[in-house]
Amino acid sequence: MAKMTGGDALTLALLSEGVETVFGIPGVQLDGLTDGMYRKQDEIDLLVPRHEQSTTYMADGYHRASGKPGVAMVVPGPGVLNAGAGMATAYACSSQVMLLAGTIPSRLVGGGLGALHEIPRQSETVQGLTKWSVRPTRAEEIPELVHEGFRQMRTGRPRPVALELGSDLLHAEIDVEVGDPFAVPAPVAPADDVAELLRLLGESERPVLHVGGGVRGERAFALIAALAEKLDAPVVMSENGRGAIDARDPHALPAFALWELRATADLVISFGSRFLTPFGQQLNVGDAKIALVNVEAADLGSPRRPDLAIQADATAVLEALVAEVPARAGWGDELRRLRAECEERIRERVAPQMAFVDAIRAALPEDGVYVNELTQIGYVSTYGFPVQAPHSYVWPGYQGTLGYAMPTALGAAVGAGGRPVVAVTGDGGIGWSLQEFATAKRYGIPLVTVLFEDGRFGNVWRIQRDTYGGRFIGSDLVNPDFALLAQAFGIDFVDVEDADGVRTAIEAAIAARRPAIVRVRVDVFPSPWSLIHEKH
Repeated sequence: MAKMTGGDALTLALLSEGVETVFGIPGVQLDGLTDGMYRKQDEIDLLVPRHEQSTTYMADGYHRASGKPGVAMVVPGPGVLNAGAGMATAYACSSQVMLLAGTIPSRLVGGGLGALHEIPRQSETVQGLTKWSVRPTRAEEIPELVHEGFRQMRTGRPRPVALELGSDLLHAEIDVEVGDPFAVPAPVAPADDVAELLRLLGESERPVLHVGGGVRGERAFALIAALAEKLDAPVVMSENGRGAIDARDPHALPAFALWELRATADLVISFGSRFLTPFGQQLNVGDAKIALVNVEAADLGSPRRPDLAIQADATAVLEALVAEVPARAGWGDELRRLRAECEERIRERVAPQMAFVDAIRAALPEDGVYVNELTQIGYVSTYGFPVQAPHSYVWPGYQGTLGYAMPTALGAAVGAGGRPVVAVTGDGGIGWSLQEFATAKRYGIPLVTVLFEDGRFGNVWRIQRDTYGGRFIGSDLVNPDFALLAQAFGIDFVDVEDADGVRTAIEAAIAARRPAIVRVRVDVFPSPWSLIHEKH
């Protein structure tokens, strides 16, 4: 047993879990923790953004680029609420994010006495955004609960977790052993279910592999590619499943390819996907049989109607399939034809956006990280940007969080291990996080932000024009002078006019290894929706 404060114990527990960076903003309720981190500042970094919402966005980006859990820290009440958007996005994207949330002194929780930063039922708010959360009542519990939080993130569906920490507990003097991380057993594929899936595959002549965000890690990506090769089967990737297989692989297809594949497919096997449209309906696969593989039981039930539902880790099931499935002739020339048609369809319908997408792809190395935003370029990127390596594409999933890209990309750049990171944003979304250019400057984070400026919420404006007869409301913007703003922050800035300029500017910014803004003025683009939502 060793004598220490609760904040010391928490810091040591994080270190034992391999945490090197915490994204957080200090405050009086967290003083005991930040003091503990001060004593270990040669082993753990505290990166302080300029808005609490950025703490969880950065933690999410860090995880998405590195595969390691991200850790965020905020004060109670408004701090927790501000961090909520990032937690909701991490929840939607099944990200490993741990939130360290301060509370008011333990004896006052629930009292409604107006303590500093008190909000009613904070714990319930946190619970709604996490897979697992806990508020220790004794400082001695802290190390074990940290380890349990990491175990929760690493088992089953890896959603965010939270520890609520009373300021009194963080200052308390205790005798405690920090202990080691909890062992996480390797997942096992259920033999009977795998046998049934092999039987369905044996009866199938035209199988389709569908991949969601639950397929993660180098081993899972290699297995998907190997299974596709043995079956000569198409791999259709959801938005958060992109990168599971290299877009240059002859079996790789965007999500909308399923609309054509279902005409002749006789079996669709979905790994690690919710298998739903954005409107809460099961994906339409025609008359094909459906096999769902998902570690989360809730993602196997209604409104889904699978012929086979396997609650299991996708990687474990893929291991078993690749070991047992014989190589065979599959889709052959039809798959090559469909890949070419998908590419042609994209370039026919959204050619102006694709010019910029192509420029960004050309400027980034294959393992460079692309953090996508809900912009006119961003929506097209969900199907048009070729993802060529694991952990190299970041998107907010069904949460659809505007203002997500820039702070998330900062965290991704910290976790990317030196790989270049490019964030795409618009003049609408950047308004959520302009202040974080100060964070990029302070820590020398070499993020390249490509800012598309059209003076409006472009997609909203186009819908108001095309669907509502030009009844424009709330869609126009008044922007700052972004060149002067960059100068004020001490950030490199370049104005470009076209896609070639974007490519050249990104390449130069990557080479300089400094934070930079690349601004390009654009107008309203063609609608991206016809290749996202089938009803269009």
